[in-house]
Amino acid sequence: MADKRDYYEVLGISKGASDDEIKKAFRQMAKKYHPDLNPGDKEAEVRFKEVNEAYEVLSTPEKKARYDQYGHAGVDPNFGAGGGYGGGGFGGFDDIDLGDIFSSFFGGGSRQANPNAPRRGADVSSSVAISFEEAARGCKKQVRVNLVERCPECNGSCAEKGTNAKTCPVCNGSGQERRQQRTPFGVIQTQVVCSRCRGKGRIIETPCRKCSGSGQVRNTATIGINIPAGIDDGQILSIAGRGNMGMNGGPAGDLQVAVTVRPHPVFERDGFNIWMDLPLSFSQVALGAEVSIPTLDGNVNYTIKEGTQPGDVLTLKGKGFPYLRGRGSGDQLVRVVVEVPKNLSSEQKRILSEFDNSTGDKNYQKRRSFREKIKKAFGGE
Repeated sequence: MADKRDYYEVLGISKGASDDEIKKAFRQMAKKYHPDLNPGDKEAEVRFKEVNEAYEVLSTPEKKARYDQYGHAGVDPNFGAGGGYGGGGFGGFDDIDLGDIFSSFFGGGSRQANPNAPRRGADVSSSVAISFEEAARGCKKQVRVNLVERCPECNGSCAEKGTNAKTCPVCNGSGQERRQQRTPFGVIQTQVVCSRCRGKGRIIETPCRKCSGSGQVRNTATIGINIPAGIDDGQILSIAGRGNMGMNGGPAGDLQVAVTVRPHPVFERDGFNIWMDLPLSFSQVALGAEVSIPTLDGNVNYTIKEGTQPGDVLTLKGKGFPYLRGRGSGDQLVRVVVEVPKNLSSEQKRILSEFDNSTGDKNYQKRRSFREKIKKAFGGE
């Protein structure tokens, strides 16, 4: 564990970062180092795994608290096989403080969390990059994640095959010891976590060699996910029960997958609508024309009306992204862009000049309105 970087450093955040800041940093880092966006880059692959591991810990309050207090040892399932954090303590904090004394004196003993109670497994995190079209239509993808799973050798019992856990001889299976301490109020009797079994009530004399007695192993798994149509860049999919295994029969955590949508060369997303620019010639907007407009469903024919102006927005109903909840889709909004021709020949310039001389203010409403405003503001012809 000594070669591991600090998880906060990995995500580029401070230790006091909020949940939203942690999530934002994860999205940015996962997108930066995603293998699909860095093909063949081994360093990016290593960083990507490091980012996912850091987010897995810092996005889970219980794991984050352990990490903040004990560092990497607090979140390593193989740390302290005989009495690590999974067994109810980090070395048996058996010292009795003043709070324990008053609690015992007035309330009958300090309360200890039951180390044998079912505990939900931690969530795990991953990310996936998809195309603009895949986001619109939905798709199936596979992600690789590092999971804490039940040890296949001992089936989670923590004991080597052919052996069994034994009742702790110190606490007789209760998981607690009675201690006496002399205080100004007299001799106080308290109950503390058993120093021998760390509150488990049983001891493993021959720990499983594969999992070092933790009952868990870390494996890399490939998990198939369904990405719904309409998903947006930066959204996180939650797949229930595909995270780390629970403890003592508790449920597994969830798999959280951050989705990155690659930009499109033509379309730009705006909520569930799609925007695009449509370059047209002066003749097409002045005279009207039949044009072909690309959409996510293929090209559609559209009639450009005579006198269409630059900046006008054409609406293709229902050609946007499908709504994630409910029926229907957004629209495709097409912004008209009139391109002024360059590199004209002498003949083309002559024709345009004749055309311009043949038109007047009646053909240009905006020009006529502008001249009237100038005349009113400054006077003159």
